[in-house]
Amino acid sequence: MKKNIDIDERVLFKLKILSAFEDMSVKALMEKAVSFYVEHKEKEKFDRLSQEEKEDVGLLALMMETENDEYVSREEVMDFLDS
Repeated sequence: MKKNIDIDERVLFKLKILSAFEDMSVKALMEKAVSFYVEHKEKEKFDRLSQEEKEDVGLLALMMETENDEYVSREEVMDFLDS
């Protein structure tokens, strides 16, 4: 996806300097910075979750990795959770 954004001249100058030090393009540096910021915010949000909410997120992640064509009864799930 290609988007045009306005960047302050001072910030753009600093981006150009940083990109020279990092030996990468300004675009790549901005993508790296945005990715880092998003990951930081996700971690921040995750850290604020209660233990129960963290377990729910973990269970959801595991459920998303499973194959959807298998059927497991409620009893089997409860037995597994009790063990």
